Amino acid sequence: MRKLENTLDQLLTYSKHAAESNPQISMVPVGWHIEHSLMVILKIVETVCQSDPSNYHWKFNWIRTLVFLKKTFPRGKAKAPDAVKPQPSSTQNLEDLATQAKAAIIKLSKAGKNQFFKHPYFGNLNRRGTFTMLYLHTKHHLHIIQDIVNMQA
Repeated sequence: MRKLENTLDQLLTYSKHAAESNPQISMVPVGWHIEHSLMVILKIVETVCQSDPSNYHWKFNWIRTLVFLKKTFPRGKAKAPDAVKPQPSSTQNLEDLATQAKAAIIKLSKAGKNQFFKHPYFGNLNRRGTFTMLYLHTKHHLHIIQDIVNMQA
């Protein structure tokens, strides 16, 4: 939980760069990456908290294993589902989403250990796997943002 919270805090420090972009790194601006990361946290935590832990079944997944061991997502391999694709937003919206995302992380920490969501590539992720995936996903977008901002400097 703490790693996710710290990474989220780092991500939010880039809110002042929301309008910056660099098509060599990403076709969308910094604000999109921040908002997308926040939306992913909110949607996934909502799904986990509504899940029935008796329906959770662990199954080996080599993609999940590889990504979790490497502790990184490959760039440009997946497309964001429509439900977590941001529309043009304001900094205020990012602040509101950030507050909600921080509350969602606390809510996730109180979920049952086998409450879960089904990831399209990683399969069923229980609470612990969800924390890992959210941390890696947020870190992935943080690195993209850092590359965009550093290229502008």
